[in-house]
Amino acid sequence: MKEKRINEAEFQNPFVFKTDWKNAFEDEEFVKVFSSDILENYIINKRWYGGKASTLKYIEVVDSFKITSKHNNYYGVLLEVNFKEAFFQHYFMPIAFMLEEELDTNTIIAPVELGGKEGFLVDALHQEDFRKLLFDKIIHSNENTISKVNFHKGVKLPDIEYVSSKFMGVEQSNTSIIYNENLVLKIFRRIYISMNPDYEISRFLTERMNFKSSPEYKGSISVNFSEGDITLGLMQELVPNQGDAWKYMLEEVDRIFSNLSAKKIKIDKLPNIELFQKLRLNEVPPEIIDWAGLSVILRIQTLARRTAEMHIALGSDIHETAFTPTTYNGDYTVWLKNRLTYQFQNRLNILENNLHKLDGLALDLANQFLDNKKSIRKLFLDFDWTKMKSERIRIHGDYHLGQVLVNGDDFYILDFEGEPESTIRDRKVKQPPLKDVAGMFRSFHYAIYATIFNNKDKYPYEQKELFQAGEVLFKYFVGVFLQTYVEVAQAGNLNIGYNKEIDFLLKYCLLEKAVYELGYELNSRPRWSVIPLTGIASIMEFDKN
Repeated sequence: MKEKRINEAEFQNPFVFKTDWKNAFEDEEFVKVFSSDILENYIINKRWYGGKASTLKYIEVVDSFKITSKHNNYYGVLLEVNFKEAFFQHYFMPIAFMLEEELDTNTIIAPVELGGKEGFLVDALHQEDFRKLLFDKIIHSNENTISKVNFHKGVKLPDIEYVSSKFMGVEQSNTSIIYNENLVLKIFRRIYISMNPDYEISRFLTERMNFKSSPEYKGSISVNFSEGDITLGLMQELVPNQGDAWKYMLEEVDRIFSNLSAKKIKIDKLPNIELFQKLRLNEVPPEIIDWAGLSVILRIQTLARRTAEMHIALGSDIHETAFTPTTYNGDYTVWLKNRLTYQFQNRLNILENNLHKLDGLALDLANQFLDNKKSIRKLFLDFDWTKMKSERIRIHGDYHLGQVLVNGDDFYILDFEGEPESTIRDRKVKQPPLKDVAGMFRSFHYAIYATIFNNKDKYPYEQKELFQAGEVLFKYFVGVFLQTYVEVAQAGNLNIGYNKEIDFLLKYCLLEKAVYELGYELNSRPRWSVIPLTGIASIMEFDKN
């Protein structure tokens, strides 16, 4: 495989430059050709490139730094990708130049000749020498050394030797490297001229709060930029796990739906409850325990406990301004309403343009949504901060089952980067912790409906009956989670308000999440838009009107 890729690259004419590799990024001609002819072809095919839906205008190298090992010179390159739609994104790429005999990767950026030497530009992360270099720089970092690139060693990282490194899974929006089988370094590909929330929250939870239910912060890499520090990498402990909670929940829900026929359960006889009705374990009807099983109910309680503990940790610091709880005010309300009315209008436009792709229940619910758009918009505009007695804190911001790892009977929470569609500034706005809870509830809803969609021939019921059973199950999951979450949060002095305020904020945040999801589903898989549309109908209680 490797030989084939290298030979293909050789057949292309190499890009020829007078400069040598050591001075490449100080050479105007090299930078110009690298930005346009080389990078434009390479970057658009990468998993981590987030501009696929837009038209690339040009790429500019805005900064670079040299980092040297005993054997090689490497460059860290900061790119600004400009789009014809009049916006831009920043990316980080570490680059290596390898002679053919040194090459040990298939991931070639381009064949080049530099100062008379023929070789290949490659992504430096594919070179073990470079991965070891990053590890050693973090382990031996000195906080007193002032330089353009800063390596930071966390207080929980012991002095250890490099043993091995490998990539973790498939490359996604970031690239993760496993070191010594017990550490993971996440290299941020899309970067922001600001501290990355994942770094900021991870370090805070570990070093200030000693929070045990997220991977320990071990170190980081950042670069000083004229407009602020940019986080390039985050090192954490590698948590032993059995996969994420999304995978776990899909398996559980499949088992629960299989029980319908195995236990001859009559769906219309299942005891129903109101959404947000809080339930202790002994308040869950025996018919529901018999159907769903005790294990999943206990796990949901544990997840609720860990979620509340995360929020208590994020909201209990009175010294670090970025994490001090705050009250609601007019400025927050203006920010919130502007954001949500813009998003709501955007989703309305997408729905009207895609209505022809829908049929059956999805089409009925879409028309119901359009008929009730004024009442939905009114709910978004009805946010009255003067009635809010609870506090806002830094939150996870993109909380769902996929951001949680299963470890035996327990859970670890990870990935504090925030909502991908939001600006970096918006991700750092303090929000109601119940927004994370609403995110998890939407994830429960998705797990239930994804199970129905993915196994439609497996269960001997009409889809309508399965949806009915799914809604009952969803309300019990919510009720059990909510009871434990509120209990633990209030015992930990987290001010989430009282019952009326909790219900209002949950309804508000659930609606926001479901409307957000609607745009994604209509654009990528219209058949699934029935999931957020069902959620919206349930939250707005359309069926009771």
